[in-house]
Amino acid sequence: MIQNYYGSLCTEMYEILHKEAAQDELAFYISYAEKGMSILEPLCGSGRFLIPFLERGFNIFGMDLSEEMLAKLKGKNPNAKVVLGDILTFESKEQYDYIFISSGSVSLFTDMELFKAVLLRLKCLLKKGGKFIFAVDTIANRCPDDLDYKISKCVKTKDGFDLILKSKNNYDEKSHTQFSPSVYELYDGSKLLQREEMDFQTHLYEFGEMEPYLQEAGFTKITVYSSFNKTIAENNETDMFLYECSF
Repeated sequence: MIQNYYGSLCTEMYEILHKEAAQDELAFYISYAEKGMSILEPLCGSGRFLIPFLERGFNIFGMDLSEEMLAKLKGKNPNAKVVLGDILTFESKEQYDYIFISSGSVSLFTDMELFKAVLLRLKCLLKKGGKFIFAVDTIANRCPDDLDYKISKCVKTKDGFDLILKSKNNYDEKSHTQFSPSVYELYDGSKLLQREEMDFQTHLYEFGEMEPYLQEAGFTKITVYSSFNKTIAENNETDMFLYECSF
């Protein structure tokens, strides 16, 4: 996960572009929640899902590896129950009724042995009969390979500075990993104020690839959707797979 760490400039751009969750995605994750449930959101980031859950009265706990992301979250809701930490070392006195990881963040695990360990840990944190829900990116999201960095995004910060993202992509067929090294640069006019590099990597899934990992971790009931309206996935012709898992 270190290579996918969200630093200060990355976090700033993420907040500008994705401050609030898309309503169809939020509704999908909320559809599994009930009042009185204990809910866990690993990789909660800056809280675009966690905070709406809190506002609706759900008992939700969050976790993330990025101090910058959690600082944004706490700035929005100081009372949010979140912890800086790693899923593998996270200790909890309770098991959860519902665990979800949103927005394809599971694809950030590109080391598959590490990912298998993460699945085992999440299964241990889930109550029997509880639900584990998550999304992954698919091979339909593969970007064309680039030789050089290109400007992919440019936004204005609240201070009026220009925040620019330059990135390039290379897809490794064997490992299903998309490598997207990125450079964030903050400018005041032509003056460079700050620069941040990120070795961003994602695992892009094919239809049927995930199920053996889930079964090995002990999940026995697995449903795969291709959309937030819970259309059953049938092939690779979708930007995401959504998994509903229990045991």
